[in-house]
Amino acid sequence: MRMRSKLFSSLIFVSIAACQSGPVDDPIPLANFSPLVLNLSFPENAALFLDGGSRTINSIGVRGVIVYRVSSSRYLAFERNCSYRPNEACATVNVHSSGLYMTDPCCNSNFNFSDGSPGGGPAWRPLRQYRTELSGSLLTISDEIIN
Repeated sequence: MRMRSKLFSSLIFVSIAACQSGPVDDPIPLANFSPLVLNLSFPENAALFLDGGSRTINSIGVRGVIVYRVSSSRYLAFERNCSYRPNEACATVNVHSSGLYMTDPCCNSNFNFSDGSPGGGPAWRPLRQYRTELSGSLLTISDEIIN
């Protein structure tokens, strides 16, 4: 009888936990990397010559980083690993074809370039943002998380 009571209690707990709605809170993976220095005068960085330009770099971060030019003195670097269900194989953010925002085609979440915050879809957390530092024409991206 006691075993049956424990089993019944466990089933009720699992049922209640499964029915709770709310945002998914899987931890976003971490990836340490050595600072990456981009020479903004090089042709491969031409997309970063103008405000609103972006470039995807796949060699750093968990799934790569999207670098975005806000102004000639301000650049942002966002992790491409989507903040919604980040451990799923397809949770990779890209720049939308319009160039106006970032999107994850897996969960259909959209993210703003201003701060990486979600602008639509099920994601509720912003994209991870890495520290950038500009010195002349050299932009350094480090693995220091700033949000």
